[in-house]
Amino acid sequence: MSAFERVAALATTSRRNRLPIVALLTANAISLFGEALTAIAIPWYVYATTGSAAKMGIVGFFTFLPRVLATFFGGGVVDRVGFKPVSMMADALSGLSVLAIPLAHHTIGLSFPLLLLFVFLGAFFDGPGSTARESLVPELSRLADIPLERINALYQMVQRLSFLLGPAVAGVLIGVMGASNVLVIDAVTFGASLLLIGLLVPNLHGQHVDPDPDAGSRSYLQGMLDGLRVIRADLVLLWLAISIAITNFLEAPLSTVSMPVLIREHYGSAERLGLVFTVFGAGAVISTIGFASIGHRLPRHRTFAVAFALSSLPYAVFALAPSFAVLLAASFAMGLTGGPINPILMTVRQERVPERIRARVFGTFTALAWCAIPLGQLAGGFTVQAFGAQATFAVIAACLLATALTMGVNPALRGMDASPSRSASPATAGARS
Repeated sequence: MSAFERVAALATTSRRNRLPIVALLTANAISLFGEALTAIAIPWYVYATTGSAAKMGIVGFFTFLPRVLATFFGGGVVDRVGFKPVSMMADALSGLSVLAIPLAHHTIGLSFPLLLLFVFLGAFFDGPGSTARESLVPELSRLADIPLERINALYQMVQRLSFLLGPAVAGVLIGVMGASNVLVIDAVTFGASLLLIGLLVPNLHGQHVDPDPDAGSRSYLQGMLDGLRVIRADLVLLWLAISIAITNFLEAPLSTVSMPVLIREHYGSAERLGLVFTVFGAGAVISTIGFASIGHRLPRHRTFAVAFALSSLPYAVFALAPSFAVLLAASFAMGLTGGPINPILMTVRQERVPERIRARVFGTFTALAWCAIPLGQLAGGFTVQAFGAQATFAVIAACLLATALTMGVNPALRGMDASPSRSASPATAGARS
């Protein structure tokens, strides 16, 4: 037995052991903090070394596309290899890909095509790693005897805190040590995440799961498509995937196009743009903390629909281009009202999908939702260019509110309040067909 296995075995000796879930949340926080550093450091490095905004856009494309592809196609690998091993391998490979950028910069020289290769690889490995970490949550939640809603709220809070603090820290570090050296810190965060999960998170995958009777007779591609079949067979998951894709499409241009243009035209300060998103992040963190305390007592469907409806209203305020104080208040309210959405979404998926196919379904669901984001950014750019930021915000507010109302009256989504057993779940039936 390896050292990792011995330490992990000790983590399962207690009937109510919270150390593994704390370790997972901490590892995820460290990993996401490193990603937030990279999200600032790489574009800054590209612009500092090339002076080209177009190349920054190309790097952004290669940061997003491989993650979507790997999230969809990698779900089968995660299910076959195991949640913990894939999480550790993803951290290792992502860390090496990020570390290669400063190493090449300081030794052989870093050409733009080589930078794109390293960026592509780092983003590609991040996708399955993120899926694997989320897939670990249900078993660790039961081990800790903590409601899934609370764990998922904490999971989201960690993510929001990392992306709230990471950019500010990155700005300071870039000024002190340079963008390429900041990437070394990101590589270290991947190593720290790997060690935490390796030492403190037990590998519970497959211990209480009936094997798939058809697994041996199907190709990898057929197995991967199980994710699509499960979502199609379960009306709750299907309508959630459709709804999230629509809202992602509508909200995609917020940070990249519509809000920057609104700030530039009416408030005239890049610092104010950063403050808007900082205030939004603070509201979201407060909301997820509150949901962690009481979320498991709330009706999921009603809370989910109301949160979406309330979080659409600030877009109408943005359309008015009010005073900056009112704009900040609306941004804070948008973060505060939207906090329950992702924890509820995670909980419903985790309860309705059997463990043996969990990563494939999670990966497919995420890929379907993310595919709408680049389309939304493209459409948002043309809409702002043609009609202006205020008109775009008004259209988005109306469409988001209509989507939220549709969620509220959709009879299929009332199934979000149920907690189906693994054997009775429609997802199980879909996976076996």
